[in-house]
Amino acid sequence: MTTLPASANPTQVFDEDAWDDLLNYIEEHRVIPIIGPDLLRVQTDQGLRPLYVWLAEKLAKHLSVDPSTLPQPLTLNDVVCSHLGQHGRREEAYTRLRSIMRDIKVEPPQALRQLAQITDFNLFVTTTFDPLLENAINLERYGGQPGAEIIAYTPNRVADLPSERTDLQRTVVYHLLGRLSASPTYVLSDEDMLEFICALQSEHLTPEKLFHELEHNHLLLIGSDFSNWLARLFLRMAKRKRLSDPRDVTEIFADDHTAKDARLVAFLQQVSVRTRVYGGAEAFVAELHQRWSARQRPAQESPGSSAPQRFLPPAREMPENAIFISYAREDLPAVQRLKAGMDAAGLTTWFDLERLESGDDYDRKIRANIGRCSFFVPVISANTQRRHEAYFRREWSYAVDRLRNMAGGALFILPVCIDNTPEATALVPDQFKAVHMSQLAGGEPTPEFLRRLQELFGGRGA
Repeated sequence: MTTLPASANPTQVFDEDAWDDLLNYIEEHRVIPIIGPDLLRVQTDQGLRPLYVWLAEKLAKHLSVDPSTLPQPLTLNDVVCSHLGQHGRREEAYTRLRSIMRDIKVEPPQALRQLAQITDFNLFVTTTFDPLLENAINLERYGGQPGAEIIAYTPNRVADLPSERTDLQRTVVYHLLGRLSASPTYVLSDEDMLEFICALQSEHLTPEKLFHELEHNHLLLIGSDFSNWLARLFLRMAKRKRLSDPRDVTEIFADDHTAKDARLVAFLQQVSVRTRVYGGAEAFVAELHQRWSARQRPAQESPGSSAPQRFLPPAREMPENAIFISYAREDLPAVQRLKAGMDAAGLTTWFDLERLESGDDYDRKIRANIGRCSFFVPVISANTQRRHEAYFRREWSYAVDRLRNMAGGALFILPVCIDNTPEATALVPDQFKAVHMSQLAGGEPTPEFLRRLQELFGGRGA
């Protein structure tokens, strides 16, 4: 274990009980990770480097700033301030940095991918402007497709969560200090930070849903680069009350410098007693990932275990060779179980999660997806029986249209029933009744159903 000894951490010791508490809170979806730049070490032509130091060096070159005159390691703030001191235009720094990020190719660090694999996290807050966190989530959860929902705050445009965190349908990445852009809409300098912090505390410029979640959940501040007073201010802003007031939630600082700041640690120990400190962002993520994964393994490895698979939302765009699942919106929980089981069996699946059900563009997208999917799985239930007119019936019609162009006996439509709706009286097209209808109670796929699909996929060379 890589926790700090008590002598190095005067706040509460991060011991086995602390780990157990944290993992329990994570599994109950009561923890929000807040990601900072110290977690971003990337492979460059000079080896493993902190991303923002590397970017500062490149930005200095683009703005004709002499880095030898600035403190080391170089920071973006120092480069911007030097540029302004040479009478450069502030806006140039943002557009140059946008160009730099467009031209370089960096893979998400292992630590970000490990965090993305912890599927109990559905909301990530980041204080960085780069796209690496969303890239890691898309790689680990959406097969590399752009599936995460990205929201960015700016003082002149208050963007909030689309719903309460428990109702989020996709993994959300919230850029609290702005997102990379050619415009000055993200934090690049200390002056920018001052503007954002003032705006976030303003009554009319606060993302209320987000701050409600920050106030009432446990927070993991991983790799933050907050200075002493900025760390205090951020905690106060997130918790919306005096830090000495009693509260039921905990904050954890996991970075390389908080534990070394004796004044900050003393303040936390004396005033914010629910706050813990762990030394080292990457070490914390590695241990968190290992411990969380170990908790998942027993259920997955138990012989005959019926533990439910974890549902990962589908990507916005349907992958190639995917199985298209068509359903009534009331059956979403069962469809999520169905997708999770099929994904765990190595099958590529997709369904429309937003259920927009309006507009010509949406209809063209769905029709095109049905035209190129590998198999079509209509989900039949008491809900589809009740709804004589609904968009899923149009999807069924598109699938039948495609089937008419196939050779006789071709298997394309594979209907499933998730309750006790009688097959003989099911309100479905005749073509659905011409093939075997699988009975999957509650959407739980049976081993026989999964084996059949795997054999069908293998027969197609998918």
